[in-house]
Amino acid sequence: QVQLVESGGGSVQAGGSLRLSCAASGRFNLMKTMGWYRQAPGNQRDLVASVYINGTTGYADSVKGRFAISRDFANNIIDLQMNMLTPEDTAVYYCKVTALVLLRPKDFWGQGTQVTVSS
Repeated sequence: QVQLVESGGGSVQAGGSLRLSCAASGRFNLMKTMGWYRQAPGNQRDLVASVYINGTTGYADSVKGRFAISRDFANNIIDLQMNMLTPEDTAVYYCKVTALVLLRPKDFWGQGTQVTVSS
């Protein structure tokens, strides 16, 4: 199985920056996709940014130009640099990975980390 350790997050004023990190470890054949999702109270959990096994990235429209995701393929770590934060970015952020376990794809979620942006 895969264990995810998230770090970063916290509280910041609007316009500020935060950085999230997620490290994956465990027994798996291949780490495919690694990314961040977020969920605000009363809302569904939505994709923020992902890095695919071929290195391509995807972003939610709401964060394009402000957030940047990077991946350390050797160590299975992703970072999410969040700039120009707004109160609308306030949410619990979850790391999600898709890994091949016993050659079958499985999704794993982190425990979540709170990001609070005050106006």
